[in-house]
Amino acid sequence: MALITLIGTNSNTVGELPEVGKIAPDFALTKHDFSKVSLKDYKGKKIVLNIFLSVDSDTCAQSVHQFNKKASLLNNTAILCVSKDLPFALNRFCGAEGIDHLEMLTDYKEGSFGEDYGVTFKDGPLRSLFSRAIVIIDEEGKVIYTEQVQRIMDEPNYQKALEALTNV
Repeated sequence: MALITLIGTNSNTVGELPEVGKIAPDFALTKHDFSKVSLKDYKGKKIVLNIFLSVDSDTCAQSVHQFNKKASLLNNTAILCVSKDLPFALNRFCGAEGIDHLEMLTDYKEGSFGEDYGVTFKDGPLRSLFSRAIVIIDEEGKVIYTEQVQRIMDEPNYQKALEALTNV
C-alpha cells in the first residue's frame, strides 16, 4: 500500500503499482462513448496509463494537457488517461479543452482497475478515488515504468515517463 499526502492528511491506497518487469494486469474500462476497452485492445503498442482523481482537479487537468501535447510526437504509443469520472465529464472536458491526441477512460462501472493497479484510496477524504500515478507498458504487455506520486497535489515526472518510452 502507498501512503499519499493531501494537504497534510495521509491516505493509503489499496496496494502497490504493478511491478516493473511483470505483465500488466488486464483491465475493463469505459470510453467517453460508453464502449468498453481492455488492455488487449492495445496489443502491439506501448501504453502510458496516466491515472488520476478527476479531470475537474487542476493538477489532473494539467497532466492531461501535458500528455496530450506529447502524444502526437510518440510513435506506436497509446496514452490512456484513467479516472472514475463519468463519460459525460470526460466528453465535456475534452471538448472544452481541445484534447484530441489521447484517450480518456473511466472505471466508474467496474471498479476493478483501481484495485488491480493498486491506486484506489482505501481511506481518507478521497476514499474510492484514484491516486495520481503513471504506469508504462511495452508492446508485449510488460510494465516498464511506474511512478506513484506521493503528494496528490504534485504532478508526475513527465520527463522520466517519456524517457522510459524511448528506452524500450
